[in-house]
Amino acid sequence: MSEIVLATLNARYIHTAFGLRYLYANLGELQSRSMIMEFTIHQRPLDVAEKLLDQNPSIIGFGVYIWNVEQISQVVVILKQITPQIIIVLGGPEVSHGNDLPAMAESVDYIVQGAGEVALSDLCRQILSGQQSSINTFPVIIKAADISLAQLELPYRFYNDEDIQNRLIYVEASRGCPFKCEFCLSSLDKTSRPFELARFLREMDNLYQRGARNFKFIDRTFNLKVNTSVSILEFFLQRLSDDLYLHFEVIPDNLPDRLKAVISRFPRHSLQFEIGVQTFDPQIQQRISRRQDNEKTRANLRWLKQYTQAYIHADLIFGLPGDTLENFAQSFDQLVALQPDEIQLGILKRLRGAPINRHSEAYQLKYNPQAPYNILSTSLISYKTMQRVNRFAFYWDRIANSGRFPHCLPLILQQQAFNNFLTFSDAIYDIIGNNWKISLKRWFILINNWLEQSESVTEQQRLSALERDYQHSGERAALHTLIEQTENGKTVRKSKIGVANKRQQRQITGSGSG
Repeated sequence: MSEIVLATLNARYIHTAFGLRYLYANLGELQSRSMIMEFTIHQRPLDVAEKLLDQNPSIIGFGVYIWNVEQISQVVVILKQITPQIIIVLGGPEVSHGNDLPAMAESVDYIVQGAGEVALSDLCRQILSGQQSSINTFPVIIKAADISLAQLELPYRFYNDEDIQNRLIYVEASRGCPFKCEFCLSSLDKTSRPFELARFLREMDNLYQRGARNFKFIDRTFNLKVNTSVSILEFFLQRLSDDLYLHFEVIPDNLPDRLKAVISRFPRHSLQFEIGVQTFDPQIQQRISRRQDNEKTRANLRWLKQYTQAYIHADLIFGLPGDTLENFAQSFDQLVALQPDEIQLGILKRLRGAPINRHSEAYQLKYNPQAPYNILSTSLISYKTMQRVNRFAFYWDRIANSGRFPHCLPLILQQQAFNNFLTFSDAIYDIIGNNWKISLKRWFILINNWLEQSESVTEQQRLSALERDYQHSGERAALHTLIEQTENGKTVRKSKIGVANKRQQRQITGSGSG
């Protein structure tokens, strides 16, 4: 039983709630009366509520993000229906920006806005001692004061052995961002603040000694301070192992020679760089206050591809104010030509508090009212076009980013990558009618049928590419047999007439099992 439960719903089991561990680390003497409970968004809200109530808590604090706001809203409603006396506190990006709050805010008791490590600890002491606010209107909004990073207790010792063995370990060498890209909440930061380096590296060494090998840095600008970046990379070079994996988000146009020298020493795919290109259009960049030297960005991506073994994950955003389908295609084609390992085609989302919202009226930015608040249309992009690009992004992830079709993909893209893949995407959707439950076998069938109709792909090229990709797929059926048994992208099966379903068959035969 715990009087204070710090909870959230992660997108997947492999993720860990870094923020909850910071809150727990800074509870002081209240730690012994507290616990962390993590769930995933795939668990039923009824079951989440039951597990929370099993602890008989007085206070439940939720970390609320764009990916879990809908599910946490349902959990909050259930909790308040069953046990209205429980104090519910919300924190996190979804509730941290003025009065732009989700509907569930009306059902909770307190909201902590900003970095809440100290503010939550103080609030819990007041509540448990009966000295909480006398304000009768709820929620009570507490704006957390800025504190020095040196005052914070670090959270790393609260990763348990299961986390270290099976999950991503999130770490941060700095907080904040000096840039003002309006689509990002980090644009609200005044600057980037580093943790004391020696203290941070001691924590990393402790994690490493406990067996941690999968480190995901959440710093917005890992390569902002080159001396710090080099020191951290040198630290891990001294501890290289076959299973070491480091993820960094880097500024695309800032790779000085000293940093390049250390990056080039890492073995294949022990480094992953998330590089937010977002757009190559200088007018859009200026409109959204994004500073980016496009020539340096292209040069750095070429250098990383040619001289390092880092895994390159590059981001583009569709739907920025003033963007068009044709304009976005130019950015996409430029990025494809630079050959990153992955291109994540993101759709613009309305983040609460993000400065980009100032463009909503001028560019008629219309967003989904439900999380994740993806953009539906703009003055220059219709809803129909937006839906086409959403499908493009989904299929791109399955075909290109999956790494399953390295030989077939170039035949689809050829000279005009975006336009060709969009045409491919449209054709696939016309056949299947949805984006879900497409088996790997069926992808081979669909790709084969598409390439078979292409005048620029010979039969030998098509069959050779398909066979090479298929050999590495793990599928057992022969490729030629699979293709021959299909018609218009669908497997031809003999219909079964008058056959009961499996449950009925068990009842009829009395088999009872299966």
